[in-house]
Amino acid sequence: MLGYPIHAAVVVAALLTLLPFLLAAFWPLNVQAAQRLPTAVRIVRPAVLCVPYAMVAISYGQFRWGWFALYLLLPVANSRLLYRTRVADATQRGAWCDFLVLAVLGLAVDLRWFEPAWPPHLAVFNKMLLLDAGIYGFLAIRRLRGVGFDLRLRLSDLRIGGRELAIYAPIAVVLGLALGFLHLHAYLPAVYHVVLGWIFTFFFIAVPEELFFRGWMQNLLERRLGQRWALLTTAVLFGLSHFNKRAVHFNWRYVVLAALAGIFYGRAWRQERRVGASAITHASVDTLWSLWLR
Repeated sequence: MLGYPIHAAVVVAALLTLLPFLLAAFWPLNVQAAQRLPTAVRIVRPAVLCVPYAMVAISYGQFRWGWFALYLLLPVANSRLLYRTRVADATQRGAWCDFLVLAVLGLAVDLRWFEPAWPPHLAVFNKMLLLDAGIYGFLAIRRLRGVGFDLRLRLSDLRIGGRELAIYAPIAVVLGLALGFLHLHAYLPAVYHVVLGWIFTFFFIAVPEELFFRGWMQNLLERRLGQRWALLTTAVLFGLSHFNKRAVHFNWRYVVLAALAGIFYGRAWRQERRVGASAITHASVDTLWSLWLR
C-alpha cells in the first residue's frame, strides 16, 4: 500500500473483515452461538459483509451498486444453499450444493472475478470477504464436522507440520531446480524479516488456502471418495489453482510443484484434522521459496 493514501474507513473495514476470520479461528465456540438465532436471521446475517466493500469503495470514489449487491447477496445465497444441504444431508456425505459453493468461492478468488470492484492495492479484501462467507456458511450454517479450523496451535501441529516440510522440501528443491522453476540465490535476511514474512504468509495465504482445500474440500471428498483418492484429487485441484500464478500462460511447472505440495499439506491436515498443522507446512514452504528459491 506504499504510495497510496490510507483512509481511516479502510482501516476500520480491514478490522471488520478480519474479525469473523479471527473469531472463528481462535474462539470456535462463537461460531456455534449463531445456532440460537432464528433460521431466517442466520441465513441473512452474512449480508453485513457488504459493509467493508461500501466503506472502502466510497473512500476511493468507486462505489458501484452492482458490486454492493454482489457482496450483499452472494454470502446470503451461500448460506441458503448450505442450510438446504444441512437439512437434506444429515450424514454429511457431501452434496452438490457444497461443491457448488466451493466452486464459486474458489473460482472467484483464483480467476479474480470480483477484484475490479476494489482499488488495485486493496484487492485482498475480496479474498478475505469471500473467506468470511465460506467460514460462516460451512461452520455456522452447514455445521460441517472435522474441518479443524482452530488456530490455537498445539505442539503436535508443529511436529506434524515440520515433519511434512522436512519430507517435501528436498523433493521440491531437486525437482524445482531440474525443471528450471526454482533458482537458488544467496541471501541472508534479518531474523525479523523471516519471522514477519512467515506470520503474514501463515495468516493471509496458508490458512485461507488450507481451510478451503483441506478443511472443506478434502474433508468433503473423503466422505465420497475415501481418504486416498480425496487426498490425490484435492492435491491436483490445488495444483491447478496455481496455473495462472507468476505467468501469463499456463504455468505447468508451478502446477506440478503445487500439486506435489498439496499431497504433503493434505497429509499434515489429515493426521489430526487440523488446519493449523497443514498451514505450518504451507507457510514454511512459501517462506523458504520466497526468500531463497524464487
